[in-house]
Amino acid sequence: EVQLVESGGGLVQPGGSLRLSCAASGFTFSSVALRWVRQAPGKGLEWVSSINSGGGDKFYADSVKGRFRISRDNAKNTLYLQMNSLKPEDTAVYYCAKIGTIPSSQGTQVTVSS
Repeated sequence: EVQLVESGGGLVQPGGSLRLSCAASGFTFSSVALRWVRQAPGKGLEWVSSINSGGGDKFYADSVKGRFRISRDNAKNTLYLQMNSLKPEDTAVYYCAKIGTIPSSQGTQVTVSS
């Protein structure tokens, strides 16, 4: 059974940082491209960032480019999202997912507020 469990969210002030983690199991992690998506209150899913299976190719939405950094540790079956210079508009539930799939995990809440 494929399982993706996000963690690391929380309440942070504008300008702060958080590091999200996504622990994976039930599939060959090192062979799969992954992505982070988010859903703000009352809005649809928004793609945030993607990374290929080897970790060498990374892509970012314009809204987070230069502030967020995606990475993965294939030895630990874990995906990361380092989020810096956070803004109130980054407030959302963040999910990890395989490329081309709809998130089915619980996600982790990120709230940026003073």
